[in-house]
Amino acid sequence: MSKQSTLISISEELIISRLKFENPWWITGEIDENINKYNRRLYYNLFYPLVEEISVNRAVVLMGPRRVGKTVMMLHTIQYLLKKGIEQKKICYVSTENPVYNNLGLEKIFNIIRQATSENTLSGWYIFFDEIQYLKDWEIHLKVLVDSYPKCKFIVSGSAAAALKMKSIESGAGRFTDFLLPPLTFCEYINLKNLESLIIPTEIEWESNISKFFKALDINELNKHFIEYINYGGYPEVIFSSTIQSNPGQYIRSDIIDKVLLRDLPSIYGIHDVQELNSLFTMLAYNTGNEISLKVLSMESGVEKHLLKKYLQYLESAFLIKIVNRVDENSKRFKRANNFKVYLTNSSLRSALFTPIQSTDDLMGNLAETAIYSQWLHRKWFKPYYAGWHKGEVDLIYLNEKTMKPGWAVEIKWSNRFFNKPGELKSLITFCKKNKLDSALITTIDKEGFALIQNLKFYFVPISTYAYIVGKNTFEKKEKILV
Repeated sequence: MSKQSTLISISEELIISRLKFENPWWITGEIDENINKYNRRLYYNLFYPLVEEISVNRAVVLMGPRRVGKTVMMLHTIQYLLKKGIEQKKICYVSTENPVYNNLGLEKIFNIIRQATSENTLSGWYIFFDEIQYLKDWEIHLKVLVDSYPKCKFIVSGSAAAALKMKSIESGAGRFTDFLLPPLTFCEYINLKNLESLIIPTEIEWESNISKFFKALDINELNKHFIEYINYGGYPEVIFSSTIQSNPGQYIRSDIIDKVLLRDLPSIYGIHDVQELNSLFTMLAYNTGNEISLKVLSMESGVEKHLLKKYLQYLESAFLIKIVNRVDENSKRFKRANNFKVYLTNSSLRSALFTPIQSTDDLMGNLAETAIYSQWLHRKWFKPYYAGWHKGEVDLIYLNEKTMKPGWAVEIKWSNRFFNKPGELKSLITFCKKNKLDSALITTIDKEGFALIQNLKFYFVPISTYAYIVGKNTFEKKEKILV
């Protein structure tokens, strides 16, 4: 009679061993000093107060694409909690991506944490669950934790931003506070590189939802960094590593794009044909900033329309792309969004897939436009549009969501041509007159100034400066909202 085979389960001893490895401060009282080599993102100043807030019984859900610094932000937070004197054994970091935590509920992990630390009290804990999307029904278990342990603070992170947000809204109403950490803005890039001396405040009379304007002391130097930002600037680790910049494909494509397309999205949405999804994303990345239609995209990619719509939603959920819808020359939205633009959420994704861009390349305009859109996408209260009709196009439109009337318009150019010949901005002139706008902003390579054309005030700003302006204003407005 043959001996019956049995499966060996992961033991609690192994789990405890892993927890002790991930939490060295339980013994030393200090976090690994290697964390100090990573500068804090500006977004840390917005994130930490949510962790510190214990009067409101809410978990914090930190969302964002891969490699934007979510784990580092958690570790910086832990470092500060230790510095503040929070009991070291009551701070726990758990990388739920690790297989030892498979099939464990969050409360079970919390119980094992208390066992590992011999801390049996049920108050004063700060528990960090990293890459939470790998735990089944995490949102249900997190809500239970928040309700069961009101004197503890739970912080979770995940890379599938929209998928996490959907589950957070469905199950965490009144229990979760969502925080989106996007790729670096150009403003953050300048801050991390200690280059803020390149830029000073200035005044522009243009009325928009930008309150502060800036100008470059050395526009050529700022443009040099803007092009580097376009090629490598989405990720904090990349901007400081010449090794990664020499081969961005190996790091960004394999460690970010491939993991999302080949592992994260298939596991979350049950996608079977990952090659089809990968091929579609590559096509979209190459055409970032171009207007496309579902019909043409379906023909070119070979993906049926109904499946194509799902793929586009999945890629948005992973914060790889952003779909921007069109209005006509009268700012009227179309009943059917047959034509739209797709932008990469940060332009360095394209550089990783193909090749870094040069300032003189034909596609520089598309990548510069993508970079500008990526600054505006940090405003969750703002929905961008572009205007397109058979005789013209305007790159960026703001519509008042209550009146659906345009508040301002921007023409995004990597060119000085229209600074010298503003009368050639015929589409912008048409749009402004039809929509009773008395002014607009146009970006340039390195020219700035003002022109009056057909009673319209056109303001010209270098595109690198404008990218900084949008990011800087966005961050300062978020700070005010927090206060």
